[in-house]
Amino acid sequence: QVQLVESGGGLVKPGGTLRLSCAASGLTLKAYAVGWFRQAPGKEREGLSCISGPEGSTYYSGSVKGRVTLSRNNAKNMVYLQMNSLEPVDPSVYYCAADITTCHREMKYWGKGTLVTVSS
Repeated sequence: QVQLVESGGGLVKPGGTLRLSCAASGLTLKAYAVGWFRQAPGKEREGLSCISGPEGSTYYSGSVKGRVTLSRNNAKNMVYLQMNSLEPVDPSVYYCAADITTCHREMKYWGKGTLVTVSS
């Protein structure tokens, strides 16, 4: 059974940093496209970053480019999202997702998310 489990969310002040982690079981993340998304209550899910496969490129949305870094630890079967200079947006649940094909909005496997609140 495939499971993705996010962690690392919490309350952080504007301008602060946070590193989210995504631990996988039941699949080998390095073989998959893996992305990070976020969703605030009442809003559409937003794609933040995605790595497209074993040797694929990493993509960043314009809203976070330059402030976040996606990385992968193949030995631990984990993916991370380092977020810097966080902006005071609506509290959002951050999800990691994986798909054997490529990065897209409806990836096959999703975690349950971790809540991030940026507020002073």
